[in-house]
Amino acid sequence: MKYVEMSKEVLAGVGGLDNIKFVERCATRLRIHFYKKTKVDLEAIKKAEGVMGVVEKGGQVQLIIGPTVQEAYTDFLEVSGYNPSEHANNASKDDNEEPEVKNFSYYINVFGNFATGVFMPIIPALITGGLILAIKNLLVNYMGVGVESGTAQIMLAIFSAGFSMLPVWIGYTLASKLKMEPIMGAFLGAVLVSGSISGVEGLDFFGIAVPAVGYESSVMPIVFGVVFMYFVNKLLAKIIPEMFVFFLKPLLTMAIVVPVTLIILGPIGTELSGAVGNSMEAFMGFAGWLAVPVIAALYPYMVMLGLDKAVTVIMIESIATTGADNWVMVTGLVSNLCIGAAALAVALHIKNKKQKGLISSFGVTALCGVTEPAFYGSLIMRPKCLIGVAMGAVTGGLVAGIFGLQNYVVGGCPGLLTALFFLPEDGSMGNFILFWVVCAISIVVSFIATTVILKRTEKVDVSDEETEVVGDTVTAS
Repeated sequence: MKYVEMSKEVLAGVGGLDNIKFVERCATRLRIHFYKKTKVDLEAIKKAEGVMGVVEKGGQVQLIIGPTVQEAYTDFLEVSGYNPSEHANNASKDDNEEPEVKNFSYYINVFGNFATGVFMPIIPALITGGLILAIKNLLVNYMGVGVESGTAQIMLAIFSAGFSMLPVWIGYTLASKLKMEPIMGAFLGAVLVSGSISGVEGLDFFGIAVPAVGYESSVMPIVFGVVFMYFVNKLLAKIIPEMFVFFLKPLLTMAIVVPVTLIILGPIGTELSGAVGNSMEAFMGFAGWLAVPVIAALYPYMVMLGLDKAVTVIMIESIATTGADNWVMVTGLVSNLCIGAAALAVALHIKNKKQKGLISSFGVTALCGVTEPAFYGSLIMRPKCLIGVAMGAVTGGLVAGIFGLQNYVVGGCPGLLTALFFLPEDGSMGNFILFWVVCAISIVVSFIATTVILKRTEKVDVSDEETEVVGDTVTAS
């Protein structure tokens, strides 16, 4: 339990167990939702050992931990004694507290936090499935493994379980986020991907024709279905006598939701998904060379707002409908590499050996795809270094946009370790080579630009100090 002391300090800083509303985690952050902001001591939380940075927004404190966030999450639950079922209603907001201003930023945070809770839990399955598929393609295309061999089929089944069953995973996490029985959302997802329904022609429900739609790997149909289930669930909870709720509510819920989803919501969601994918493909074909560098430069701030998780759905839809993602993973890759390179430039520049080693590790971690320790631990307090990050992102993004770099795998923290994400199924190497070219340009430009900025800043600081000394001397004489 490496994060025990940190957990104790954070628990005190957040106002104790009674002030905790909900605890969750994403890829790098421990997220603690609180009841009363007046009880939260942000400065104390920032000083806790093992916390790289702290973000407070939308009624929650987000602790930047890094790749070992799962350990921090487990230790915090153990130390705090937090249990969702026991602490769901143990406190209420302080009436004297000022209500949060519901401006544009507020709704952006709400959307980002909601999307994170839905999509982040399923990302490991998607990454694993995608990497297995990439390795299978390498074995088939270059190492003599037969397409019909047992090895290839098993690896394809692993990919299919992760990606093709997407409606099941989204159904579970979305239902959980909407505070319903998670298994009911997964149940609806399983119905959609069932071999007797998905893509089957000529179905009807009591004489009403059911459109033939393939639901494997889809997103919008299950989202529409679970949202509809939420309202049906609330209505049935009000009208069904308590003694019959246990068996009658789920039965009636599925009896209502399944046909409505299959006949109305599913086809609408599928059409919208296709429209999104086709629109993105058309836009990137028309202005991708410009969009990629701009978004790459803005990407670190999208991470700050949680929007990087929110756009995961666009990547999923794009890969499901067109077979490739032209910007979500690509812009994240360029941005993350530039942050890592800038952090390494900072580490090379500073004199303190302990800080140099720590920031160097942040930089390497960012090059591998996890940027928050580097961003919050070395760059955000040196705002001019962010100019170097932006210069590298625009340069690398231009190359990626002009030559059309594509990603073929959903999810993950884009970086050097996600190289196989950019290897196409046919085994051709053009896109893979372009990946390494973009990586090299992004890293080199960002590192050099940040180094130059740091050296010029140092010269200006020294010049200012000398001017002050000369001025004092003249005054004294």
